[in-house]
Amino acid sequence: MRWKTGRRSSNIEDRRGAPTLGGLGSGRRLPLRGKSVGGGLGTIVLVLVAMYFGVDPSIFLGGGGGIGLAPTTQTQRPANLSPEQRQLADFVSVVLADTEDTWHAIFKASGDTYEEPALVLFSGSTRSGCGVGEAEMGPFYCPADHKVYIDLSFYEDLKRRHGAPGDFAQAYVIAHEVGHHVQTLLGISPKVQEAKRKVSRTEANQLSVRQELQADCFAGLWANHADRARNILEQGDVEEALTAATAIGDDRLQKQARGYVTPDSFTHGSSEQRVRWFKRGLSEGTLAACNTFKADRL
Repeated sequence: MRWKTGRRSSNIEDRRGAPTLGGLGSGRRLPLRGKSVGGGLGTIVLVLVAMYFGVDPSIFLGGGGGIGLAPTTQTQRPANLSPEQRQLADFVSVVLADTEDTWHAIFKASGDTYEEPALVLFSGSTRSGCGVGEAEMGPFYCPADHKVYIDLSFYEDLKRRHGAPGDFAQAYVIAHEVGHHVQTLLGISPKVQEAKRKVSRTEANQLSVRQELQADCFAGLWANHADRARNILEQGDVEEALTAATAIGDDRLQKQARGYVTPDSFTHGSSEQRVRWFKRGLSEGTLAACNTFKADRL
């Protein structure tokens, strides 16, 4: 992925090195290196299966509405980071900026204004508007505070445990979570949450699957627009994203965790479904193409 010359987002909150849980500060938004332009068995297994790239961790964490986070006096990035850790954080900032540019353009074309989310880097655990987030959950988006949360050690897990290495696989993770933010802005997420309260657990799971697959499609949509506008894709990049989408399918995660698969409990979609919807967004590049809620076949 061609990223090193891309602009860096200013919407980064770096909490790495901050105290975990007790006495946790919010982490001040910090621009990373470069120019900045404004703008789910046990509980852990359940979380890994049901919440990898999840939309609302409060369901599993016992979190509620919002958690007031006290300001911190942090004024610079955490010390004692390796060059690799610094470069990865820099990469994440570029990818976030690229999603900002893409979604600003898409919203503007529809006569709307895109609200940029913040992306929180943390280590181990952190507080969010949806409750306490743990590294074991993987990346997540919290609709209560419009923030994406990620412990960058997830990328090592993605590579070693799930066999999905590569920078574009990493970018796909971020683009998927930003896709949940787009769903919130478009009013899709609130409607899904309301509908889920009125139906059976199996039917609620099916709604969750459609929501997650739409976020996958939105990630593909981002890649389509970003490559056309800024030529970011290199040979093998798409394959990296497809490998990542395959790795975090509910069927594969359930098989790894307990040795069998229960389709009625899927909340994110099978590997095949996740790949299909990412590819659809990538090939068609339109919001209409990503309407999983109207699709007869997922």
